[in-house]
Amino acid sequence: MQTQFKIIIGCDLAAFDFKNRAIAELKARGYSITDIGCWSALAGDYPPVAEEVATRVVSGEFDKGLLLCGTGQGVAMAANKVKGARAALCYDIFPAIMSREHNNSNILASGCWLVSLEKYLDIVEAWLFGKYSPGRHDVRINYMLEMEKKR
Repeated sequence: MQTQFKIIIGCDLAAFDFKNRAIAELKARGYSITDIGCWSALAGDYPPVAEEVATRVVSGEFDKGLLLCGTGQGVAMAANKVKGARAALCYDIFPAIMSREHNNSNILASGCWLVSLEKYLDIVEAWLFGKYSPGRHDVRINYMLEMEKKR
């Protein structure tokens, strides 16, 4: 299995334990993961974590970003405030694949309250190995890039 991606992961307090278990499993599968927090199940807001993950992915320091919170909604919304971030909220494999193929997503957001660890790991791997399908999708991606320039 190809595991050469540079992956960064972050979470809020709700997903702290889930994130740690996911990291252990992903590392056991050979992935290199950089964890940027949060560091406790008692405290940890999602906006700064999502901003850091998105900023470091968009800058090219990391190939892919993973974000977790209770539902995934908060981390996805916060990450998508960073210019160039395309965080996809996914609870299943098919949307994860399509977010790569059609939207060229660079961050995967999910919710620890809504998926099991086993399901999450399947979603992550499907997303990591999904390939962008250029062509008609370029028009949509370019439109979104133009939207960012206007703001």
